[in-house]
Formats: sequence, C-alpha cells, structure tokens
Amino acid sequence: MSRIGRLPINIPSGVTVKIDNGNFVTVKGPKGTLTQTFHPDMTIEQEENTLLVKRPTNNKKHRALHGLTRSLLKNMVVGVTEGFSKKLEINGVGYRAQKQGKKLVLTVGYSHPVEMEEPDGITYEVPDANTIIVKGIDKQLVGEMAAKIRFTRPPEPYQGKGIKYADEVIIRKEGKAGSV
Repeated sequence: MSRIGRLPINIPSGVTVKIDNGNFVTVKGPKGTLTQTFHPDMTIEQEENTLLVKRPTNNKKHRALHGLTRSLLKNMVVGVTEGFSKKLEINGVGYRAQKQGKKLVLTVGYSHPVEMEEPDGITYEVPDANTIIVKGIDKQLVGEMAAKIRFTRPPEPYQGKGIKYADEVIIRKEGKAGSV
C-alpha cells in the first residue's frame, strides 16, 4: 500500500465534501469552494468525517495515482479551511514592489515597471517594499503565481540580486579573480 495514499483525510467541521459520479469532488469551506475531477479508477469514499482513497489493483499506474489523489484531496481540504501562502523577498538596490488596486507593480531593474494582475482566487500582499506574499485557497495556483513573480527577475549568484522565495538559499559564486 502507498504510505501516503492509505492515510485517511479528516474533514474539519464547517467543511462539506460532495463526491459525484465520475469522481468529481466539490469541497466547500469557510474560505471558498474548490472542485476537481479525479481519475475514474480511484475510489473515493466518505465515512462520517473522513475521506478514504482506494485503488483497484497494485499495478504501477494505480500505485502512483493512489498517493497523488489523496494528496490533492488533502490540499483541497486544507485550502478551504486555512488557505496557502508563499512569501517572496526582493533583493537589490532600487528593486521594490508595490500594490496598486488589484495590480502588483514590480520595479526590478528594467526600463519599465512590470505589472501583474491578480487572478481569481489569488491575493497579493505587500507588507513592505521588499516582501511579497501570495495567498489563495488553491495550492497549485498559489505556487504558479509565486513562480511567475520570481521569473520576472530570478536571483543571480554573484550579488544575490533578484526575487527569491523566503526560504530559498542562493549559493553565491566568487567573482572574477583580479591580477596579482
């Protein structure tokens, strides 16, 4: 058995899970609603306030889908109760971020400011000019938007300038050696 796939998912109070035919799952909670269709081979069962995922056979494809399905369901339940967030830091002289309405405006060394619109279900927070927090209920979308922001100016290894995740470690390189 998959060590992750066999674990039950506890459904907290205030969260409702609806499983329709074709493995179409809807999770409603205090922060919002998430829906997703899972592979038809997987069996998703709801017993009182727990969810269980079962697989039909022990072949490689079903073993892989077992853990994946359980993880995606768990992320949906956590998303509608607590939500997800990613914190980014901006390093560099003159590099900064600011929020204008629903837009994130980045000044990161280009001849123009980079503007990014908030998609549905995502909010940007800018507590100070060098910190960006991406929040939302969909873990996949939060990670994708944080990656897009980081991609506008990835950190470089010589001076460490750029946008990086708060928990990311940039391995620094030594510059060109001068003449002795």
